[in-house]
Amino acid sequence: MTREVMAAQQEGGYIRPMAVAADRAPVGALLREWRRRRRLSQMELASGAAVSTRHLSFIETGRSRPSRELVLHLADRLGVPLGERNRLLLAAGYAPVYGRRALSDAEMAPVREALDRLLAAHEPYPALVLDRLHDIVAANRAVATLTEGVAPRLLEPPANALRIALHPDGLAPRTINLAEWSGHLLQRLRREVAISGDAELAALYRELAGYPRVQADPPSPASPGGAEVMLALRLRGPHSDLAFFSTVTVFGTALDVTLAELSVEAFYPADPRTAAFLVERAAPVS
Repeated sequence: MTREVMAAQQEGGYIRPMAVAADRAPVGALLREWRRRRRLSQMELASGAAVSTRHLSFIETGRSRPSRELVLHLADRLGVPLGERNRLLLAAGYAPVYGRRALSDAEMAPVREALDRLLAAHEPYPALVLDRLHDIVAANRAVATLTEGVAPRLLEPPANALRIALHPDGLAPRTINLAEWSGHLLQRLRREVAISGDAELAALYRELAGYPRVQADPPSPASPGGAEVMLALRLRGPHSDLAFFSTVTVFGTALDVTLAELSVEAFYPADPRTAAFLVERAAPVS
């Protein structure tokens, strides 16, 4: 799984196309669903969006059709993902405004260059690009350190990073702190499901939660004043144990659905031994 994976997946249509069929639910019902998901009352949303509570009530019950601008305004106040904003527009009878381009498109060339630079610059540490379902879009060469021993079928596109992490044929047997790490990953995924309402993410959560030894929540810290400052992924290595922590980066001004759904997860060594191992492994053979 190297940067070459990106080209292979683009040519194979790995990036999912945008659905163009209108949602069967009316726009008012969809907006009410998003409002309730955000745990806002009609008064709270109306006040924040500078519309009357009465008008918002009429929209939610189907007695009033919102303008295109109001649909987008309410979606922005509710923090609705770009793909779902298109769905709201279609349900209201308007054309989508956010495109979904493949990474291979000419307009995405600056994005590809930025991702390539990020991945290459992060070596000898592992980094990978993920889509909204945590499927791997691209990865640098150092990711091979993380995927050693993983069943080849789990690495075939579309390889899912969470499935690789928690599957009994994936990293689970090598993960020393599987209870803590799986609880952390599932807690994060559950939060994403709650925020997005994504049915595919919900299905992925149910699958992962059913794996052996996987915990739905991380155990309580044994000592609140302990020495650790963050949860580390601890793996059994070929010669010594390895420890990593990670950061997640997203594109902050995305106006394209594909771009808005991409994230870069970069892993860093959590101790000097892991750092030395990664540097030594990346050194050219003389």
